[in-house]
Amino acid sequence: MRILLCVFVVLVSSAVANDAYEDAWSETPEYVGISGPGPVWNGPLAELYSNGPWWNSVGTGFGGADESLLELPGTTWGWGFQNPLGYIIADDFTVPTGETWTIESITCFGYQTGSGTTPTINGLFLALYDDGPTSGPSLIWGNMTTNVMSSVAWSNVYRLNEALSGTNTERPIMAATADLASSIVLTEGTYWLHMNMAGTGASGPWAPPIVIMDQPATGDAYQYITSWLPITDTGSGAPQGIPFVLEGSLGGALEQSTWGEIKSVF
Repeated sequence: MRILLCVFVVLVSSAVANDAYEDAWSETPEYVGISGPGPVWNGPLAELYSNGPWWNSVGTGFGGADESLLELPGTTWGWGFQNPLGYIIADDFTVPTGETWTIESITCFGYQTGSGTTPTINGLFLALYDDGPTSGPSLIWGNMTTNVMSSVAWSNVYRLNEALSGTNTERPIMAATADLASSIVLTEGTYWLHMNMAGTGASGPWAPPIVIMDQPATGDAYQYITSWLPITDTGSGAPQGIPFVLEGSLGGALEQSTWGEIKSVF
């Protein structure tokens, strides 16, 4: 389990917004104050790979939370990946030469504007492909119709612009985790994770970008609305990456099983 403080029942809802991205600039906080404590993510517990940070300012947020700061000239808060609308985000990762990864859980990040820190995200949908979305890839695992979310919690990060640092709590970023029933074993190569979410809030779910202070370009993710297009910030034009975390271990399932048998002898 990756949630603290409370456990709640989740039901998939089709309450989403229609926009492909949430783009705005406001000097005045639109929502201040935490709406309930909610569960707080305490992972990852066995990180195998992180696609990049979803925060870039530690401890500067309301109540001592971390922040995902939107820096000028950037203007895009997040990108739509609403499952009921068929919107999808895709980003890549590489298993290094000579390595084998056993993936046991996948965590993605999203928010619904104005949700408070009690999550309204109630669906996570994932698929893994062997190539980029515009290259005719083959499906390796998963689909975009089965809800694989096993837990969701606030990641202790707010998405906001620099002018609102320390006060605005309108966009609390949630960590939605899929604990896999069967591990995914990958050998060396580049893979693309497709992801989207569902939620009960009226706005989103939105995917926040990877954020690195003073670095506008953070990746090469794609978004599908009616066709696949690169994700770029509207204000800066910089390409963006999307954060996710893979948990598991080095080595394949057979190697792990054999090593477990060897250890049991001693």
